[in-house]
Amino acid sequence: MSDSSSAADWVKVRYETHGHARIAIVQFDRGHRSNTMSAALCRELRRVAQGFEGDAALSAVILTGRADNFSMGADLRDPERQEMAAAILAERRLQWQNGGKMCRAWEEIEPITIAAIEGWCVGGGSAIAASCDLRVASETSTIYVPEIERGMNLSWGAVPRITHLVGPARAKRMIMLSEKVPATTALDWGFIDQLAKPGAVLEAAIAFARQACGLPPVQMRMIKQAINASAFALDRAVSHADFDQFGLAVASGDYAEGVTSFIEKRPPKYTGA
Repeated sequence: MSDSSSAADWVKVRYETHGHARIAIVQFDRGHRSNTMSAALCRELRRVAQGFEGDAALSAVILTGRADNFSMGADLRDPERQEMAAAILAERRLQWQNGGKMCRAWEEIEPITIAAIEGWCVGGGSAIAASCDLRVASETSTIYVPEIERGMNLSWGAVPRITHLVGPARAKRMIMLSEKVPATTALDWGFIDQLAKPGAVLEAAIAFARQACGLPPVQMRMIKQAINASAFALDRAVSHADFDQFGLAVASGDYAEGVTSFIEKRPPKYTGA
């Protein structure tokens, strides 16, 4: 699904001030219910995340999507994606890294980050949510990682992040078996940190952020860096080639079948081609 407006029009940033501290609330909304993530949107979300680097007064950043759905994942109809199919390998390889760079930029934000999830959180939406420190979701939300059902691997550095949150066996259920995980189950598994009533998710995320505003800001940043360094030390080592794996996957016949069957709304017929 394409949109004629610019990526900057899809992302809004507003601030709340609490004493000497600030909370940034980032909302991305492409203007349609699926709220899919185009290549341009990924670049814009990366730019926004990097823009927080020089803000010493910032204590928390909240990322949210639409009121009906966080995101239904990568936009398979993105015109840029279609154009890249005919590009040389060097150009395609740069584009394959786009989502991973976005997620890494969100993981590297120094203040605490909180994803506020209403409705569906699918594929790339799950990947960027996993890049945040905490996740608050509606009681009626669903987490769903369908890449394998489209003939793709899960890239964007999401495999180690999700595995850290839920453990290896549950990560396999989410990523390999593409189980649709209700928010209540995702809370038990550790992917979600807190549930809220539908429509109250952003308010719950802001409550988390206000807790951060009441704590020493420099110490908060140092502790986050220490936790991430100890927990994620090998993440780049195990996922450094996931975008190249994506390139291999999308060159397969099963990828073409996965995308075609999805668009045609029929069961896929995979052959290992």
